[in-house]
Amino acid sequence: MSLIKSISGIRGTIGGPAGEGLSPIDVVKFTSAFATFLQRQQPGKRLTMVVGRDARLSGAMVDRLVVGTLMGMGIDVIETGLSTTPTTEMSVIDHKADGGVIITASHNPKHWNALKLLNAKGEFIDAAEGNEVLRLADSDEVCFAEVDDLGTVIVDDNAIDDHIKRVLELSLVDREAIAKAGFRIAVDAVNSTGGIAIPRLLRALGVKDVVELNCEPTGHFAHNPEPLPQNLTEIASVVPAQKCDLGIVVDPDVDRLALVCENGQMFGEEYTLVSVAEYVLQHTPGNTVSNMSSTRALRDVTEKMGYKYAASAVGEVNVTTKMKEVNAVIGGEGNGGVIYPALHYGRDALVGVALFLTNMAHRGLKASELRATYPEYVISKNRKDLTPDMDVDAILRQMAEKYKNEQVSTIDGVKIDFADSWAHLRKSNTEPIIRVYCEAHTAEQADSLAQKIIADIEALIG
Repeated sequence: MSLIKSISGIRGTIGGPAGEGLSPIDVVKFTSAFATFLQRQQPGKRLTMVVGRDARLSGAMVDRLVVGTLMGMGIDVIETGLSTTPTTEMSVIDHKADGGVIITASHNPKHWNALKLLNAKGEFIDAAEGNEVLRLADSDEVCFAEVDDLGTVIVDDNAIDDHIKRVLELSLVDREAIAKAGFRIAVDAVNSTGGIAIPRLLRALGVKDVVELNCEPTGHFAHNPEPLPQNLTEIASVVPAQKCDLGIVVDPDVDRLALVCENGQMFGEEYTLVSVAEYVLQHTPGNTVSNMSSTRALRDVTEKMGYKYAASAVGEVNVTTKMKEVNAVIGGEGNGGVIYPALHYGRDALVGVALFLTNMAHRGLKASELRATYPEYVISKNRKDLTPDMDVDAILRQMAEKYKNEQVSTIDGVKIDFADSWAHLRKSNTEPIIRVYCEAHTAEQADSLAQKIIADIEALIG
């Protein structure tokens, strides 16, 4: 069993001894620590927090523990129930709450769950704040409220509808064009809350013909919930068989968006952001941002249109920080995470769907034809296993030195930019490995570069 404590939240498997998984004791411990952290930011104020969850099997149990703990800390709770990560983020903003907790393990299998922590802006807390929460969890500084000061609960059953309404109000979302296009769209929501949100969004956008796959939010995931091609064989078959114009796939908490072309081929998670960014930049002058492990196609599209691209360290909070720094009008991560600041600073599959369909409707192209308009790149993802006694940081420093004549960044591991390709080396925080991601114009070139980088590492360690 596993319990992973990081700045982005507390993640673990359900069941087993306390401290070896995400047990009820651990849920209370970390929730009360986060509550204490927020209370210290605004001494004397009675706080309000939003809580939402995905549909995984342990969600109801963890939700009750989180809500009860917050009440015990004297915090009023707005309970959105079955929700999505971006919906919960939007609810924090709409309710002017002081923070939020999203109960989801994102793309992890059903026996995992997690607490993701939001600040008053509906954004993930940063590294320093996360470290303070972890410190508080291991301290004796948490103090619960007296009986007359316990928190209350208000149930918000309209959070998803309010989120959809805000998406439809965006100036770049053209409901009329989408409705006129007469799209037939298949949706695979892997039996989580995307099955509530995405079909409802599509119908609000004027899509009358929706084919629903795994949309009942039972928490019994019909397949591995990470939206990668090898896990999407069912929708890849259904889209051409049912003569759909597009297939839409989301992960359990609906912050990642993968698309399937009308011919059953993957549009490519990396290219979700590329396509949406191109559309946004056509109408909104500005810069773009993605993390260092995302496709170079975004940079190419951005620069072709006369704007600037910037790369951040991996992690949503790092992307949003860089976006604010460079005034980016669109950004995100290559795993299908679209961040559109005009709505909010968070990965949001709902706004990604709306902007993508608007672009598709305006262009009058099939999904496969639209995909063919973008620069072609392929990413090869590999790992080099090490032993616990090896100094991974030293190895990365040596690799940076070896390639010092290339464009090298050490913001997040080592990123080496070549003329027509790149390699990104990052160490794992939980096991002795180096992840080696390489991108080139073909799979063969990307794999070849990865093997060269791995051979370089092996030579360094003897």
